[in-house]
This record gives sequence, structure tokens and C-alpha cells, in this order.
Amino acid sequence: MAPATRKKLMPKSAILVKKYQRPIRIGFISFVTVLCIIFLLHTPPQRVHKLSKNFKQLSNKLPLVDPQTLAKPHADKVQKVKYPENDGTREKAAFVILARNSDLWPLVSSIRNVEDRFNRRFQYDFVFLNDVPFDEEFIRVTSSLISGTTKYGLVPKEHWSVPEWIEEDKATKAREKMTAEGVIYGDSVPYRHMCRFESGFFFQHELLKDYEYYWRVDPDIRIFCDIHYDVFKFMKLNNKKYGFILSLTEYEETIPTLWDTTKRFIKEYPKHVSKSNLMDFVSDDNGDTYNRCHFWSNFEIGSLDFWRSEAYQDYFNYLDKSGGFFYERWGDAPVHSIAAALFLDKTELHFFDGFGYYHPDFYSCPVEESIRIQNQCSCNPADDNTWYDYYFCTRKYFDAQKLSLPPGVKNI
Repeated sequence: MAPATRKKLMPKSAILVKKYQRPIRIGFISFVTVLCIIFLLHTPPQRVHKLSKNFKQLSNKLPLVDPQTLAKPHADKVQKVKYPENDGTREKAAFVILARNSDLWPLVSSIRNVEDRFNRRFQYDFVFLNDVPFDEEFIRVTSSLISGTTKYGLVPKEHWSVPEWIEEDKATKAREKMTAEGVIYGDSVPYRHMCRFESGFFFQHELLKDYEYYWRVDPDIRIFCDIHYDVFKFMKLNNKKYGFILSLTEYEETIPTLWDTTKRFIKEYPKHVSKSNLMDFVSDDNGDTYNRCHFWSNFEIGSLDFWRSEAYQDYFNYLDKSGGFFYERWGDAPVHSIAAALFLDKTELHFFDGFGYYHPDFYSCPVEESIRIQNQCSCNPADDNTWYDYYFCTRKYFDAQKLSLPPGVKNI
């Protein structure tokens, strides 16, 4: 007789698991899905994104050119600068962008320009700042475009609000007056917050504490030419603290007392004024009046340590206490420009040529055809009106620095 087949006994717990295996699996998947959604929806105040190694290999290495083989534009020759070696190392530097979530698509074009013309060779970081948290679309899209690390931060509330010493009624009346006079952004409080932040606080942000140099990028800008050398190494090699492309005159209605306030500051803090300054760029009468010339700050490459210096901090705090950012409409461009012209040695400023640049509504395009061809520029020099001696201040800068004008602009 065949032995009876013994039925395997299973523990009760195993029977229950087998019976409810499908519901348990569905429940676990649902739980993990909910956790993922919560994680994605949570936006911390500071975020850092690093692209995968494979993406960087694909997106980066445009071929590096030996800068010593490059022809220099006339402006670089007369400014007596050297181009740094492309040795594969980077400076402590980053691009800085102050933006709103609504600026995303105008910024996409700007970032693409900067990456294609410069940063895919060098992979510098981008730091994005906003007075409200960046949304997921903004972070997702911008981080996908950039060959370096991207960082996203919040502007501290105290840096984006009306300080306690400002009289609200007086500030309101000032805005109403400017609006009636048709002054651009005359009624805007957020614009004033932006100007004050860019003037006195951006360089203090936690995300910038480890950097020494920055390149400001705004929405809707274009770079027209390839940049074959590391501009941050260039700044360090040549001991430059502030670099610009466009310079023009400020609206007088926005800064009626800025120069008088500056003169009072100079009288109280004479130690901060450089003995070899560039006063002749900002004044036609040795400092009596302001000629309104300034470097357009939507493009500036500079030293963060200069803005962090005692001289600049004293100057900004003096201006801030006077209330001009709110009682008038002082912009960061004239504030930066006056400070750079007065507190730096004039050899520490630099006019960047050979890049080609656009910000609504002005173009800069290299005058020399050989430079445009070498740098594969896509701009038409006929569109460049920045060498005119009215409204623009490029000629004024060359005169103040005692530099000869590039060939081809003398008769404009």
C-alpha cells in the first residue's frame, strides 16, 4: 500500500500573506507613490542640482582654443590685458540670476546664449535667486540647460521689504509724483526692492558666500560671439574688479539727490576714495555734478569681494539710510558705477569687447571684422549705436581712461 501523501503545513501568517499578497503589494506601491509626490511638491528654500555625468559629457566639451593664439580687439590691446591659459581649472565664480518664476522663458534664451557662447567650455555654476520659492517647472527647465551646478535660493525677507526708517506716506507721494510725470517704473515698489537688493545685498546671500567672482545674467539678453578664454581667470590675472559692456546715461528724474548724497559721503569718508579713481567718467566738472554716466548692470562681471569691502558697505549703508531707493528710484546701475569709479583704482575696471551683447533695446557688436570672424559673431555692427557721443558713455569711458578709440568708430 502506497504511503499516504503528507500535506505540507503552512504557518497561519504565511497563509494570510499569500491570501492578501495582491492587496499588500498595491498598498505598498501606493504608499511609495504618495511619498514621492510629497517629496516632489516640497520646495526647500535652497536647492542644488547637479547634472548626471553622462549629460555633462554630452553637453559640455566644446573644444578649447589656446587663448594665446587669439587676435585681440583694439580695446584689449590699449587696456593692456593678458588672456589666461585654459588649464582646465576654475575660479570660485558663478553666474547670478535674480528672477521670478514668470521670467522662465525669457531666461531660457539668455541661458542658452551664455552656455553656447561660453559656459559649455568652462562649466561654471548658476545661482538663481527669487523673493518667492522657484516652482518645479522653473527648476526642471533651467537645470536641464546648464552644464555646471545649479543652485536655487530665496531672498531674505529683510532684503526685500521697506526698511523701518522709511516714511510710508512720503514714499507713496514720491511714487505718485513719478507716475504723474511718466517716469518708467515710477510707481513700482517691487522694482525698488530689486534695485536695493542688487545694490546692497545679493553678494551677501548664503549661496554666494564661497564665490569670489560673478557674472550677472538677465532675461532677454544675447551673447553674439564665442568667448574662448575664461573671463573669471581673466579678471584675476589682470587684477580687474569690475567689467562691463554697455554704458549710458541714467534718467535724471530717478536720481535727483543721488550725487549730493554721494558728495556728503565723500566728505565724511574721504579715506574710501581711490587716489587713482575714474571721477572723470561720472563727472564733467571734477565732481561738482554727476553727468549720469553709468555701466549698465544687466551685464557685469565683477569681484564679490569689492561689494563686500568696507568702502562699498559704508557707501551702500549711507545711501540706504538716506531713503533714496524709496523716496526716489535709485537704480543699482548708477550706484554700482559711482562706487566702482570712485573707490577702485581706474586700472581695476575693464571694458569687454569682442563678445557682442544685446539687452532691450541696445546692441554692442565688435567694430573690427577680423574679431567678428574669429569669434563667429552673429551681430550686425550697423546695429551698434553705443559709440555715439550722445546718451551713451562708451566714448566717455575711453576719454576718462585716456584710451584711443577702436578703428572705425572715430567718425561716428
